[in-house]
Amino acid sequence: MNNTAPEGSVPPAGRGGSGPGLRPAGAAAGQEARDLWDQRAQAYRDSKTHAEGKDLDLVVEWCAPGTGRKVLDVATGGGHVARRLREQGCEVATTDFSPGMKPDVVSRAEDLPFADGSFDCVVSRIAPHHFVDIRKAVEEMARVSNDVVVIEDTLFSSDRHDQAEKLRDPTHVRNYTEDEWVGFLTDAGLEVEQRELFEKVHPLEDWLARTGCVGAEAERVRELLADRMTEDGAAWSDLKIVLKTRKSQR
Repeated sequence: MNNTAPEGSVPPAGRGGSGPGLRPAGAAAGQEARDLWDQRAQAYRDSKTHAEGKDLDLVVEWCAPGTGRKVLDVATGGGHVARRLREQGCEVATTDFSPGMKPDVVSRAEDLPFADGSFDCVVSRIAPHHFVDIRKAVEEMARVSNDVVVIEDTLFSSDRHDQAEKLRDPTHVRNYTEDEWVGFLTDAGLEVEQRELFEKVHPLEDWLARTGCVGAEAERVRELLADRMTEDGAAWSDLKIVLKTRKSQR
């Protein structure tokens, strides 16, 4: 999943050495990022981490699927949320920055080409850590929804974790804390109704292979994630946060 913006875009939130409002140095941008994600598309369609799990089940449940319900899946990636929602009768439109992901509309999350209130529900799963301007993306998702917005993403755990993510994938911008997520959503006019955390275990070699991370960089990623590794070193874990929000009636 990807939504990296053209070079020069600046996110309003930052951490550590990046400084407030600055993109992390070395983040891929524009056509380079699009090419990267086009190359990875099939790997994300095939990824079991993305295709299944209790977190995916909850995301789908919180979208309240049903016949004729209009849903927008932002940064659809492998299309796993869209597939599940269509199976339950929803009318789903998908967007992604990468044409290789085969979205209905090629679009950044920060510039959704839809009228206000076009969808009953807007959802984005395990993608916002790639959004260059997270506040703008959340505002756009809130704008085109007439009711519910559901978000899932990786929860910030440490600077070492974020450094590992960036080294493994140059399109990674950053992860956010639970408080930051509540702030982004509230500022966009959304009320957080429910939230839940899930531990997600990632087989290490598969996770590295999806982005082509090898050699010295892969070894450094392993070192940075040492405190999150399983005992046998074959996998590592992170926390995902799922939030269900609704347009504020105030």
